[in-house]
Amino acid sequence: MVLTVLLGSAAAAVCLLLGVGNLMSLATDRRRIAAAIAGYDRMEDQPLFERANRKFRRTRLGQLVERELVLAGLDQRPLGVVLVAAAVGATTAYILWTALAPVFGILGLSVGGFALRAFVRRAKARRLEAFIVQMPELARVLANATNAGLSIATSIAIAGEELAAPAGIELRNVANALRFGTDLETALDSMGERLPSREVGVLLSTLVVCSRSGGSLVTSLRDIADTLEARKETRREIRTTLAQALATGYLVIILGVGMLFLLNLIQPGSVEAMTGHIVGQISLVISGSLFALGFYLIRRMTRLDV
Repeated sequence: MVLTVLLGSAAAAVCLLLGVGNLMSLATDRRRIAAAIAGYDRMEDQPLFERANRKFRRTRLGQLVERELVLAGLDQRPLGVVLVAAAVGATTAYILWTALAPVFGILGLSVGGFALRAFVRRAKARRLEAFIVQMPELARVLANATNAGLSIATSIAIAGEELAAPAGIELRNVANALRFGTDLETALDSMGERLPSREVGVLLSTLVVCSRSGGSLVTSLRDIADTLEARKETRREIRTTLAQALATGYLVIILGVGMLFLLNLIQPGSVEAMTGHIVGQISLVISGSLFALGFYLIRRMTRLDV
């Protein structure tokens, strides 16, 4: 009963934080638009959260978080994301401290950082996956544009206007860089750093080589489009096959933590007593290491490099 109440309270707290953060974001956007219309550009005229966010963005941590959010395609304020992660870590620490033992509460403080990292990495992976899905269409648009006699830079600009996000956004960034004097190889290399993938690397290398030494760019792009279409179907089949193994990997961690809650529910105070004895501490370290090793091995065996 106590565990149910704690979990319900934690879920309600997380939902409340997300809701408040969303409302604050909308309110800040409205105030910023109103201030821009009215011509108020001074820092003092902006809301308190916006001023704090600007100061946070000047710090090293703020710049790192903002860069990761941009690479993940997330339109979120760095300070708000960090505050939500800190709140998640504090809530998790409180639950583990109350339901299990104080030492687990200390470990729970790191959950916010891991959750933020996992959230950003997942968003980056989804964005990269969405870009790879668009690549056959992207190659065909570039092939049609170059076949019509347009240059590679003009073809990239046209593809950026025709394609949806994220491919359209990335190509528009490349086109803007070319418009301001950046050479094609540097602009494409910058795009490759934002989207690390074999498929993206092959496409960008083809564009660079053809721009340097010439060659049949239209034929190459059409061959790449056909190959990418086949690879997309293969990747889809592989992900479907590995879905059960991925779920097993996450269940390993859930079972490990769930066993501690179940043990403490059957015999209250047993986990706290275990953490206070050297034998219990060694047992917890060994079992936790084995669960972590099992999760790592499952993820490595089911990893699909993009």
